[in-house]
Amino acid sequence: MADLALDRTETTSVEAILRDELTRANRALSGVAPVISHLLESSGQTLVSDATMARLRGMLHDLSRQLSEAVLGVQAAHEIDPFVIDDLADALALNAELLHHLYALAIEGQLTERLGQQSSIDPVLSPLVQELVASDQPDVAELAMAALAAQSRFIQHQRRMSLPIGELPAELFLSALQAMRKSALFDDDEAKRAAKALKKAFDEANGRLALHARLVTSMRSGAIAALNLEHSGFCLFATALASLTGQSREIAVVACHERQAARLALSLRAGGLAAESLERQFGILQPGYLLPEGVSTLPQERATALLANCAMAGFGADHGGRGA
Repeated sequence: MADLALDRTETTSVEAILRDELTRANRALSGVAPVISHLLESSGQTLVSDATMARLRGMLHDLSRQLSEAVLGVQAAHEIDPFVIDDLADALALNAELLHHLYALAIEGQLTERLGQQSSIDPVLSPLVQELVASDQPDVAELAMAALAAQSRFIQHQRRMSLPIGELPAELFLSALQAMRKSALFDDDEAKRAAKALKKAFDEANGRLALHARLVTSMRSGAIAALNLEHSGFCLFATALASLTGQSREIAVVACHERQAARLALSLRAGGLAAESLERQFGILQPGYLLPEGVSTLPQERATALLANCAMAGFGADHGGRGA
């Protein structure tokens, strides 16, 4: 009985430490949108890296360009007054949820590149994706091929710092259209026509995030295999981490970034990884950081409860389903 009481005391102490770490991590994330908004208006870049800001600016302006082209009926950006694109990009940047989503995509692009360079993890065709493409279940193989093509396009777009508007989650897609409709830059009837055409072409179910979410779902209990980064690649890893832990995919991605070590460690444990696997995955994603003490032996249900109790409100909304 004395040993049991000691174990409970140690577990409580570990949870208290981790809860404090999550609170600090949440505090850091809560400042992301305001900091980005400030940096978009100035040249000072301190809390968010230059590379991240460049990707964010690029994606915002690319979304603005696509919306402007749709309204004005032109096929090339050089036909549009740069002021129009800049002004609409500024309007889009007022949406904190959109900034959070683009921030997570920028982090994903950077992490995917780093993992390819440092750990030889293929950004597109991982061993797990190859296995799924070769599945003897035609539906799974077809889905894996579609997800593979979508991931290849994502990598290309990230290199160009761009983002097709059709890749936005539905709520953010609609909010972007709303910003376009509200803009005084465009004729109301033309903006309405453009919005109708863009909605008709929009197909969230065949976007990259939805395809990978469905692919993870198709793996059923085998989804935990995707928590092996070297086997699954980062995209499937992040999608599975979100699905297995009940977090938004944005949070799952950002947890893999610096200053979120406690969240990553708890997420890996909540996802079902045992000590040795957990330590390896953490080491790949957080080189130079120590695994928070006690996480690898924390009961899975306690790790899940800690994540739920210290959820990051307002960051990474549940766009149509966990991990989607």
